[in-house]
Amino acid sequence: MIMDLRVGIIGAGGIAKDVHVPNYLKHPDKVKVVAVADISIDNAKSLATQYDIQHVFTDYKEMLETVELDAVSICTPNKFHAEATIAALQAGCHVLCEKPPAMTVEEAEEMEKEAEKAGKMLTYGLCYRYSAEVRTLKRFIDADELGHVYAARVHALRRRGIPGWGVFTNKALQGGGPLIDIGVHMLDTALYLMDYPEPDTVLGVTYQMLGNKKGVGILGEWDYENFSVEDMARGLITFKNGASIIIESAFAANVEILDEMSVTLMGDKGGADVFPLKINQEKHDTLIDITPSYLPKKDRYELQIEQFIHTCLTGEEPISTARQGVFLQKIINGLYESAKTGEAVKLS
Repeated sequence: MIMDLRVGIIGAGGIAKDVHVPNYLKHPDKVKVVAVADISIDNAKSLATQYDIQHVFTDYKEMLETVELDAVSICTPNKFHAEATIAALQAGCHVLCEKPPAMTVEEAEEMEKEAEKAGKMLTYGLCYRYSAEVRTLKRFIDADELGHVYAARVHALRRRGIPGWGVFTNKALQGGGPLIDIGVHMLDTALYLMDYPEPDTVLGVTYQMLGNKKGVGILGEWDYENFSVEDMARGLITFKNGASIIIESAFAANVEILDEMSVTLMGDKGGADVFPLKINQEKHDTLIDITPSYLPKKDRYELQIEQFIHTCLTGEEPISTARQGVFLQKIINGLYESAKTGEAVKLS
């Protein structure tokens, strides 16, 4: 059993600086962040200086070869997730890779195989699983309060929320737009609460109606002239157990609410809206709604890092598994393929 987790960071951008490193450092008795690698030496040095990280690299392969590490956080653009994850696993490290798993299904499957071959843990940064609402609802579902959850509706919608920083509008580096960036969070939340059924068929459409035009930017000005991703995606997903999910995701859409992240579940004994949490049931010939009067509000990112540390040290299975990552990637890529061809896509 590892007694003192030595962690390396691949990618020194905002998610590493604001989420991964500071939350690792909340556990000085268990974790040491000892190395960072980024293709930008300035970014790497800045992160290292801010958090007193000893080793700095521009090549993560050199980091993996020269520094003794037990675990690695992958915080790069999506295009580099698979390559960096596989290299870290082959170097004998446990891996926490930011969402989405990869760019393609083949990459996600190869990542899963490498984790199994190395005997190391691979988990993904699907942080909404750790929210108080999801953790509470999961207990109700495990107690059969909703029965068989056979349908869900997922929204990740922004009225004018195209990121004005990073590479979020670059298809070559990200693989897509809102579906693969924010839609993936709510999709994973629904799948997790539905016990991750195996996907069967998807039908998707995508739009580029607003992102390639100059307009109001709540999240800063974006490069509309080089906007290469969808600004909206919609889809229907069916599963081998008969369940289904309807998904809508947008960086920019003419809707009333500025920012909506929501999941609605429907089961044969009850249903639920997750954000905010409300459980809907029929009991004693009465339709009732149950809302919690109190939920603990510990930060979901902090809990995610805590869980990663715990599983690294104990060998327990992570909440988010590599197999689930493959299912998630199949759905995302299937929706994009369906939107491109105009036809439903069979995933199995």
